[in-house]
Amino acid sequence: MCALPKIGPKRLMTLLKHHDPQTAWAVVQGRAKPNEVVEAMLRVEGLATLLRHRATHELQDQIERRCIKAGIQITIFGDENYPRALIADLAPPAVLFYFGDLSVLNNRRVGMVGTRSATASGRYLASHIAHDLATNDVCVVSGLARGIDAWAHRGALRALESNLEKQIAGRPVGVVASGLDVVYPRENVQLWQDIATHGALISESAPGSPPEAFRFPLRNRILAALSEVLVVVESRDTGGSMITVDEAQKRDVTVLAVPGSPHNVASNGTNLLIQQGCLPVIGAQDVLVALGLDNRRAQENIYDPRARLSPSDQNIVSLMAGSPFTLENFVIRSRLATIDAAVALGRLEALGWIVENSGWWEVIEVRQPLH
Repeated sequence: MCALPKIGPKRLMTLLKHHDPQTAWAVVQGRAKPNEVVEAMLRVEGLATLLRHRATHELQDQIERRCIKAGIQITIFGDENYPRALIADLAPPAVLFYFGDLSVLNNRRVGMVGTRSATASGRYLASHIAHDLATNDVCVVSGLARGIDAWAHRGALRALESNLEKQIAGRPVGVVASGLDVVYPRENVQLWQDIATHGALISESAPGSPPEAFRFPLRNRILAALSEVLVVVESRDTGGSMITVDEAQKRDVTVLAVPGSPHNVASNGTNLLIQQGCLPVIGAQDVLVALGLDNRRAQENIYDPRARLSPSDQNIVSLMAGSPFTLENFVIRSRLATIDAAVALGRLEALGWIVENSGWWEVIEVRQPLH
């Protein structure tokens, strides 16, 4: 279903939250009656008609053949091997395609990002910090782009090669923005294979999906969600790295930045982050200290990063939990004026406690698997 047009992560999660995968596929084909929330979603922008024409058996067979041919595995939100770090996320992917071993994500994890146009100094630092983190049993998570991402992964892989007898737990994890059978950029093909062999390579895009621009911010949110700490090595003040920083900050993930010369445009973003209060990092030890200060996401219990509710908001959440509701339902049950009710819903949505889909609202409690 993730290969269908206009089915992004939010809509896919809505489908799979209210229907099992087989029923959801029948719903988009028009062969099964949808849940009322899904029905409202399908009415938007003529989505139901579009999906009926595109959700063909040929598409299903094509995706299945691609997965089998490439050896791509699949996990769905609620499966036993679905990454625990993503279960309580603000926007967890409903489905993940992967190579390798997802259990590596049960170890400590640091995200490393930076510019594609990295300087020699940036490449050196990314590689050496990643090498030392992996040697200390920390998984390095990155986006497998050229530049800082690729050099961070090379450093982590080099640590594995030089510690064969120790069998270190710090395995590389790549999060990519295309189908796993569409290598991007092409010069990283060997890096993809090495990460798939020694760590884990994941994507929420269906096999065959090209690296379209809209997929990269979606990829970045997963990268941020998997990170306990995010390290920015070199970055301009705009671009993919800063999008990942924004996603990390939404999730209360500690952000560290490598300082650079004020005359180096590749360090404009990292210097700005430090100016805004992010701690500087000049070596792996700084990152290890940050990991020691914040281990909430490494625990067995699911960590909920959302802000605590005020007593009045807690009453609203408790009142409306359990089933989807409309604004009219909410006004009736809460006895609030319509304008006050709308403001309350907007506030709770911004805090991550409720979500709206095609006029229906749902309370998001501490997330557990779908089944």
